[in-house]
Amino acid sequence: MSSIVAARPAPTLLSRSLLAGGVTLALALGMTACKKDQDAAAPAAGSAPTATVAAPTQAVSSAVAALGADQLRDAAAKALSEQRLYAPAGNNAMEYYLALRDKSANDPSVASALTDLQPYATIATEQAIARKDFSEADRLYALLEKADSAAPALPRLKNAITDGEKAATAAAASGTTPVLTPQEQAKQAELEKKRLEDQKKLQEQAAKELAAKQAQDKATQTAQKQQQDATAKAEADRKAEADRKAEADRRAEADRKAAADRAADQQRAAAPTRSASSELRAISTPSPRFPVEALRSGQSGSVTVEFTVSSDGSVSAARVVNADPPRVFDREALNAVRKWRFEPVASPVTTRRTMQFKPSE
Repeated sequence: MSSIVAARPAPTLLSRSLLAGGVTLALALGMTACKKDQDAAAPAAGSAPTATVAAPTQAVSSAVAALGADQLRDAAAKALSEQRLYAPAGNNAMEYYLALRDKSANDPSVASALTDLQPYATIATEQAIARKDFSEADRLYALLEKADSAAPALPRLKNAITDGEKAATAAAASGTTPVLTPQEQAKQAELEKKRLEDQKKLQEQAAKELAAKQAQDKATQTAQKQQQDATAKAEADRKAEADRKAEADRRAEADRKAAADRAADQQRAAAPTRSASSELRAISTPSPRFPVEALRSGQSGSVTVEFTVSSDGSVSAARVVNADPPRVFDREALNAVRKWRFEPVASPVTTRRTMQFKPSE
């Protein structure tokens, strides 16, 4: 939005003299041609007067918008390093980041940079309004609006700019706008130079504050990351230690159970053997048949068989507990034991017998 005052040139001393000397002549000629001019200039009945509407200020210049994403990223970084946060127009970090966001909408670093820059652009807008520099205020407002159209400060800034421009327009229309002398024009130029210097200083200060904030944010993020890593490592170590302990407990329990099973087997093997020596009396214990294959090869060996003598003297639950060599004589040993008979006993008795297998000479 542009100011009407800024667009209207101030009248010079020469033009005021010509106006005073020619006013009488203008009135005389004007009276003569008044009706003709009115008829020629009168608008058609019912037609509405036209009004000139100022074009909205463009936030990002066409030259900036035409740059590629990599060019914009480099230009934005350079503008930040040179403390050009929001000025001058067409060459500042905020414009570059806005154009880059149009090309890379999902880049979190661009969104973060714009969020950091908005407070400083807001302050600069307020300062431009205070010094009645509505052209600059319009430019900065356009940047803010494009950065975040829902920013809370926008309605207040918009109203201030509109009110200021209306006041300036009213002053110009009433003829109260003063005519600047050459000295005053020089002073105004000096003020403009100072304004630019102040703007540069403000950007330098804002850039320092922004750099400090970003450094603090980075330090905080680093500390948080280190804390998260330490917590994750401690949790991993705790889980690994718990797994090691669980495995050790599992192995210890398996070893304990195996030892208990071995002890039980030994007790069961010893008890029947002692009782069998005094209680069991064999009636028939036929010798096992010598396997043909072992006989041909001249093998010898032994087999220990555990079996249970039932109350009626018959044999049941026979099994091989030791064989040397394994599996060569097992079947014949079991077949023989199952045919054995003993005198009846009061209760079943479990015992063991070892059979020797030797080929005949």
